[in-house]
This record gives sequence, C-alpha cells and structure tokens, in this order.
Amino acid sequence: MTTTTTTPTGGVQKFTYRVRDKDGRLRTGDIEGSSTEAVVRALRRRGLIPLDVQRKQATGLNREVTIPGFGHRVKSRDVVLFSRQFATMVNSGLSLIKALSVLIEQSENRALADVISQVKLDVEQGRSLSAALERHPKVFSDLYVAMVRAGEIGGVLDETLNRLADMLEANLALRSKVRSAMAYPMVVGGLILLVTTAMIIFVVPVFTNLYAELGQGASLPVPTRLLVGLSKAATTWWWLLAIIAAIGIWAFRNWISSAAGRQVWDGIKLKVPVFGSLVHKTALSRFSRTLAVLSRTGVPILQSIDIVSDTAGNRVVAKALQDVKTSVREGESLAGPLERHTVFPPMVVQMMAVGEETGALDAMLEKVSAYYDREVDDTISTLTSLIEPILIVIMGVTVGAILIALYLPIFNIAGLVQ
Repeated sequence: MTTTTTTPTGGVQKFTYRVRDKDGRLRTGDIEGSSTEAVVRALRRRGLIPLDVQRKQATGLNREVTIPGFGHRVKSRDVVLFSRQFATMVNSGLSLIKALSVLIEQSENRALADVISQVKLDVEQGRSLSAALERHPKVFSDLYVAMVRAGEIGGVLDETLNRLADMLEANLALRSKVRSAMAYPMVVGGLILLVTTAMIIFVVPVFTNLYAELGQGASLPVPTRLLVGLSKAATTWWWLLAIIAAIGIWAFRNWISSAAGRQVWDGIKLKVPVFGSLVHKTALSRFSRTLAVLSRTGVPILQSIDIVSDTAGNRVVAKALQDVKTSVREGESLAGPLERHTVFPPMVVQMMAVGEETGALDAMLEKVSAYYDREVDDTISTLTSLIEPILIVIMGVTVGAILIALYLPIFNIAGLVQ
C-alpha cells in the first residue's frame, strides 16, 4: 500500500509503517508523506491503527544530496514566530499536544517542523516541555529552555512565551541595525581594495612598459619605483600572496575561536574608535534586556547570570559576569560586584542598585535596555553620516596617490623637453 500525503511542512519523504487493520491483522509497508504526523493521519483515514512509523533512510542513488550551507536550517525569526503562535494557542486553552500538532502542520520551515515533531513525541512520552526543548540546543538556547521551565513551574507558560518572543524580536532588530551599520564601510572598503588591485595589476604595467621604451626605467622617481615593484610582485608572485593571505585568514579564525584569542579580540573590539562604542552599547543592551526577562520570569539569579554571560556576545562582558556570579554566590548584592568592572558604566550599576533596593530590578533593567537601544540608534546615525565622506576621502587619496606616482616620470620628461 502506498499513499502520498502533502502538507505545508515541506517535501515528501518515505516512511515504513506497521499497523493493524480492521480485522486485527498485522500489516507492514511503505508510505510517502511530509512528516510522521501526516503519515499517521493518512493511515488512520484508511481505517488502520498505526503501531510504528519510521522515516526510511535513503541509500545509494536515492539519498537526498544537501549542499553544505544551502540546507534547511532554523533561523531566529522562525523561533520568534513559533513562540508567538505557541503562546497564542496555549492562552486560548489548547493542550500542549494539540498546539504542537497545529504548529507542525503550519510551519513553513521543514527543519523546524521536524524539531517540533520530536518535541511533541517527547511530551507525549511524559517529558516536560522544557526537557523536550532542551534536547535541541541548536534551535532552543539555554535561555529559552530556562524561561520555559520557569513558566511551567509558575503556570504562566503563555506569558513566558510572549516575553521570549518579544525579547528575541528585540535582539533580532538590534543585530540587524548593527549589521546594517557595518555593511556600508565593508562594501566601500572592498570596493577600494578592488579598484586599487585592478590598477596595480592592469594599469601600472602599461606605464611600466611605456617608461622602459622611453629609457626612463632606471631613473624613475622613488614613489613610481615602489609602485612598479608592488605591481611586479602582484603579477608574478600572486599565487604566493594568495597562499599567505589564506594562511593568515585561517590562523586568525583559529585564534579568535580559542578562549584566549576571543578574550583578546573582544577586548580590542571594545577599544576601536567609534565602532567600539557601538559594540559596547549593543552588549549592554542585550545584557540588560536578557537579565530583565529572566528576572521577571523567576529564573534563579545564579542561573540567570550564567545564561546572560553566554548570550552577552562579548567575552570581556562574559568574564566580568562570571566574577559577579562568584561574588553573588558568596552573599554580595548584584550591583556591588558590577561596580568593580569598568565594562559596566556607573549609570547601569546605580540603576541596578536602586532596582535591588526597591524590588523592581526587572523594571530598572528594562529602562537600561531601552536607554542603550536609543544610544545604539544614535550611534548608527552618527556613523552613517560620518563614514560616507571619510571613505570617499580615503578612496580619493588612494587612487590619487597611485595616479601621481604613475605620472611623475611624465612630468620629469616634460621638464627635460622644455
């Protein structure tokens, strides 16, 4: 028996099944469907009782080929949408199983639909929702799991999911703003490098041959000789330069992947003029927003500090938070240890101290987060207005210097003719 069932989940896949028919006889076979749930529904519609449904592993020429980097993956926006829809369904009175079933059917991301299917199966087998989510760390972070667990304990799962969606949306918007601010200088910088390389490889050799024909090769000015030497190296030893560049990039990526390297690199990023301020404010906004949500949800403070340090996005901030955690475990307040680390400005420390004294830490942290969100917006606006003319000047100076170096011998020849 073969049945083809399609749902919005994604492409059709093959499954093997084991069922009992109306007469109680055991039957097995293959079936096609978009998900396990779709296959089970198809079998039940035929009056069969599903006992076991397993996805059939493709082998040989039938195996689906996925090109690295182009496969299905779960994006942050997919998780935000899932959280928002899940919260609405739970708030409407739907059971977890029913809500997850609906989310599986309407999910447009096949990878996320597969994850939700596994979460639903775990919940059906008796696991809590947070424990089921915890089995998928690539999709649901420690922050997500901890908040869901706190929501389950407090009986406010729908409210917690809405807070999660709000926080994830805010972090996503913040990341998008920072990327847009960084994109323009990177594109223009790449254009400057491309134009400079093209002139060195294609334009400079033309002038070099011209000067050689005029007998000026030995008496070229110093800037021209340097430019000609650079052009010869780029055209003759390009393969060696490419190897050196590749090794340099590989070594740099390995270095920043190490704990010590990442610590140093993140410290450098905080000290870079203008851009360092943007990185710092972004990290403080993410820190205060995440800690505010965890505090309001009821996650224990030590666990909250661990989660915030993992999601801060900067190792300098994360190391400071681990020192704070040690102090808090020994009985100190939260604001006191923060004051000993210069990465946290006095304003943040004072507002957190007031929040702890008044019992409104989450509200104070939300105000801090809103303040730094505005600061990030202002910094990005300033960068946008300043970087454009600066990059235009850099491009003009670079191209102008190359042209002057190329035309200096011509000026000398003109002087000799006169």
